[in-house]
Amino acid sequence: MKGMVFTEFMDMVEEVFSADILEDIIEKSDLPNEGAYTAVGSYDHQEIVRMMSNLSEAVAIPFGTLLEVFGKHLFGRFTERYPAFFEGVSEPFVFLKKIDNYIHVEVIKLYPDAELPRFYHQQKSDKELTMYYLSSRHFEDLAVGLIHGCLAHFNVTGEVTKSEAEYQGQEAIEITIKLF
Repeated sequence: MKGMVFTEFMDMVEEVFSADILEDIIEKSDLPNEGAYTAVGSYDHQEIVRMMSNLSEAVAIPFGTLLEVFGKHLFGRFTERYPAFFEGVSEPFVFLKKIDNYIHVEVIKLYPDAELPRFYHQQKSDKELTMYYLSSRHFEDLAVGLIHGCLAHFNVTGEVTKSEAEYQGQEAIEITIKLF
């Protein structure tokens, strides 16, 4: 997993919770690099899982809920760091449908070793989009948080639900977005 995700996670923990909590979870997580991450480095995703688990325990918020909070935070950071991805896009569904075939293609150009989830979509109506998330890492709650961040960015309200599904014979998570 790219170090940028780690550094953004640590920034979020410090902003939302405290520097003391960040220090405590780093220490408790027994990380090989003692929490020293660079944005361009690559790291084992289990390290962020350990930190997130320890954060969950420290603040008494479920792991999945924290992943969603982090996803929403991360989307906000993406809008600041990668404004070109948002140029000419005025609707959340237009943006979400570009993830796999445009945004992830550009990410791979920057980080050829990145292991990205796959997203497939079906537009049900102008108010409903179904996305299929495929990843061996199972960070679907992070994806849900990113989608919530996307809706907030475009100043749109809606409901985001997820369930286990199958997509073209593969295990997937179906994420349905219904706009109000």
